[in-house]
Amino acid sequence: MRRRRAALLVAGCCLLVLTGCGSAGSPPSPPAGVDELVVPTPDPDPADFADAVDNPWLPLVVGASWTYTDGLDDLAVTVTEGPEIAGVATTSVVTVGRDGESADHYAQDVDGNVWWFGREGEWQAGDDGAEAGLAMAADPRVGDGYRLAAVPGRTLLGEVLDVDESEEVPAGRFDGVVEVRAEVDDVVTLQYYAEGTGLVASRPEAGDTDLELTAYDVP
Repeated sequence: MRRRRAALLVAGCCLLVLTGCGSAGSPPSPPAGVDELVVPTPDPDPADFADAVDNPWLPLVVGASWTYTDGLDDLAVTVTEGPEIAGVATTSVVTVGRDGESADHYAQDVDGNVWWFGREGEWQAGDDGAEAGLAMAADPRVGDGYRLAAVPGRTLLGEVLDVDESEEVPAGRFDGVVEVRAEVDDVVTLQYYAEGTGLVASRPEAGDTDLELTAYDVP
C-alpha cells in the first residue's frame, strides 16, 4: 500500500512573484519546466499563497472525499485543514487503507498552482534540505516537466503527457482528463486528473495494480 499512497495525488517551484530561486545543487525541472515558475521552491513567501486549494484538476476543498479501489481493497481519501509549514498554511490529504494512514500537505499559490509541502512522518519543506515542489499547475500543458518535491536522496518527478484523455472508471466516464507521468523513487505511474473531480485513476507502468475512483464528493 505504501507504493500506491506514494502515487496518489502527487503528482504536483515558485510562482512568478514568489521570492527565491533554485537552491545550489538542485537540478532544474525536467524535462521542459513550467514557464515563470522555479521548481522546487527554496523560500516560499506565505503572502503568495491562497486560503484554499481549488485548482480544477486537484480540488482539495476541506471536507472533500474520494474512494478508490485496486480490485481487492479500498482507499478512503479525505481533505482536512493542515499544519503550517515553512510559514505557509497547508491543506492535508489523509489516505486510509488496509495498511494504515498517511497525510500529505499541500498549498495553492495565488495563481492557482498547487504545491506539495510534505508527507507526515517522512519529509517536510524547510527541514533537512527538503523543498516544496509542484503537484499540479494552474494550466497543465503537454510537455511540462517538474519536480514534485526536492527531498535529499529521493526521486520525485512529474511530466504532463496529455490534457485531453478519456477515462472510464467505476465512478463514471471522464473526458478532458490530464495525464501525468509521476516518478516516485523506483515507482512510475500514469495518473489521470479530471476537471472538478481530481485524481480518477493511477496506473503503474509495471507491477502492482491500478487504482480507480469508485465514489467522490467534492463540494
